[in-house]
Amino acid sequence: MSSKANGGAARTAPEPRPLSLHVPEPTGRPGHDTDFSYLHLSPPGEVRRPKVDASAKKMSDLAFTLIRVLDDEGKALGPWAPQVEPALLLRGLRAMIKTRIFDARMLVAQRQKKLSFYMQSLGEEAISVAHALALRDDDMCFPTYRQQGLLMARDVPLVELMCQAFSNERDPLKGRQMPVLYSVRRAGFFSLSGNLATQYIQAVGWAMASAIKGDTKIASGWIGDGSTAEADFHNALTFAAVYRAPVILNVVNNQWAISTFQGIAGGEATTFAARGLGNGIASLRVDGNDFLAVYAASQWAIERARSNLGPTLIEWVTYRGGGHSTSDDPSKYRPSDDWERFPLGDPIMRLKRHLIHLGAWSEKQHSKAGEEIEAEVRAAQKEAESYGTLATGPIPSAATMFEDVFKDMPEHLRRQRQQSGV
Repeated sequence: MSSKANGGAARTAPEPRPLSLHVPEPTGRPGHDTDFSYLHLSPPGEVRRPKVDASAKKMSDLAFTLIRVLDDEGKALGPWAPQVEPALLLRGLRAMIKTRIFDARMLVAQRQKKLSFYMQSLGEEAISVAHALALRDDDMCFPTYRQQGLLMARDVPLVELMCQAFSNERDPLKGRQMPVLYSVRRAGFFSLSGNLATQYIQAVGWAMASAIKGDTKIASGWIGDGSTAEADFHNALTFAAVYRAPVILNVVNNQWAISTFQGIAGGEATTFAARGLGNGIASLRVDGNDFLAVYAASQWAIERARSNLGPTLIEWVTYRGGGHSTSDDPSKYRPSDDWERFPLGDPIMRLKRHLIHLGAWSEKQHSKAGEEIEAEVRAAQKEAESYGTLATGPIPSAATMFEDVFKDMPEHLRRQRQQSGV
């Protein structure tokens, strides 16, 4: 009964307040230091390690904590510390150094107009290198454009990669791909696509095919935090979960898409690892700048996939040290010293400290290794440039656009080629 019917005065409902949208904003902008407390870090060695056959439901906490092994002194702590020989760690360290030096020289070459475009993996080297060393050589990776460490860890010749970047006469892809969009089947590196998120559905499909054939090979797909907003990401998770595909779904959360903070893609209210839980997928959140944590988490997920226990989604928390590409100026949208202030540090320096702590490495050896690898990369660049660059040519013949598509060229393409005079 209304207040008026009870003899009381009629009450007027208050006017509703205007609705508004929430737009996520980064905690730092140019001229204002980033507050990295939003990362919600866990102390090294604290996070538990479940059995490899644990259900996703019973390990949901691991999508919100952060698996870490190395402390600030380089000591390996906790249940995720892998039992690994120093020789493998040294191989990983050299591959990371090679990746960084390769990136730096190609960045300069792009500024000299020797190639049109380049994308560094500065600060993210541990993720791809450690993951590659945990996989088998015949497993297939479906990368994005910041996983060149996969190729370095698998010893793909630098000259071959540089020729692809220069689009010269020795380019194995004959100028049909942008620089850094490599394709190296023998190294388990699926043809890279600039249309991001396609890698996920391709990886899941390849893994499903492997299972259908009764093979033992698994797939590993890669995506950035920004691309998790794509429909392909969600479609891939559905198929991976329903069919228990033997696939690892890597989300590289380097905090930034092209120029938008990871919160825009949904990383503010929850973690990217948590998105796997909604699909019933075992999900981990891992310190991507900790080589040992990356290696251990990769081993765990690989064993799970190889044991027919289904997919694992891993969010690698890291930081994009450089620009999105050579077309980007990150100083326009974030503090210029963010990379130096990122609390998870430099992956190369952290692994170096660990090896020194083990007595397997020294500052002198580290400096010498850097000089040796610098000389190796410089020599490879000299050879690659001898076959031409974007600036000096030679330009591939226009006839190549008609080749390598059909086994037998259709008549209409034959006519077009004749008409073009090539």
